[in-house]
Amino acid sequence: MRAHHITLRLPSELGYEKIAMASAVTIACRMGFAPDRIDDIKTAVAEACINAIEHGNEMQVAIPIIIELNEENGTLEIKVSDVGRKIIPSPLPHPGDDPRHRGWGMYLIQNLVDEFDFGLTPQGGNFIRMRLHLA
Repeated sequence: MRAHHITLRLPSELGYEKIAMASAVTIACRMGFAPDRIDDIKTAVAEACINAIEHGNEMQVAIPIIIELNEENGTLEIKVSDVGRKIIPSPLPHPGDDPRHRGWGMYLIQNLVDEFDFGLTPQGGNFIRMRLHLA
């Protein structure tokens, strides 16, 4: 099986996460993911992109978020990166701890994908990496 690598650069403006979602869904459908897993992918990608737009890039439209989609050997890897104006806290906040009802995005992502990690890019931004296995 051939490996496919796609990189998207999207403005840090809400609504553009839909382009990342559509791209991930297209790849997942080609790979043969079940409809319920495709719904998981949509939600996880949307949450990761919105987090990067709102927090990592603080809604600065001119600063792109980077989405890398890698299909290889039955695994779909999705990596979302920002410039890191706000660093992802470690450990992650617990959902429900924030009185503004924030903090659920990372919790959702972790529970919708097979593998999840996050950290700093070499340039100092944040990344969230998600992996979903077909088998």
